[in-house]
Amino acid sequence: MKLMRSLKHLLLPDWWLRRAFSAADLAAIGAAIAAGETRHRGELRFVAEGSLPLAALWHELSARERAVELFAALRVWDTAENSGILIYVQLVEHRVEILADRGIAARVPQAEWDAICREMESSFRNGEWRQGALQAVSRAGALLASRLPAGDSNPNELPDRPLLL
Repeated sequence: MKLMRSLKHLLLPDWWLRRAFSAADLAAIGAAIAAGETRHRGELRFVAEGSLPLAALWHELSARERAVELFAALRVWDTAENSGILIYVQLVEHRVEILADRGIAARVPQAEWDAICREMESSFRNGEWRQGALQAVSRAGALLASRLPAGDSNPNELPDRPLLL
């Protein structure tokens, strides 16, 4: 376990995450997800985490590894068309990861998701939490609408409201 990284995570107060993403921000992000999902068959899940749990620090999980862990735990993979997408924000390290289930990964290369992640990280470094999140949701929605447009049946299989951990 790396000491400096662990200290940054362990000393972060719980309220910091809610300062970055207010209730109004979360409502706006959730509304943007819901609006975007009317245009495509993907299922977006937005998760922000302040500090990593002790077990993740102990095992020295990267942001990507933590995102994979949450992708499974939150059952983002559990959609009829394997079209779940996790947007994971790790606040302390200002890292963003987007994971796409195999139904999306077959249509959208990871490099396109990574470009959205880097743009979000840039916004976050400038303290533009809401704007960065909304732009990412919008770009992801546009990408999905072009590759996996909505059809006649388009059930909402994952919660639209962002999750703060």
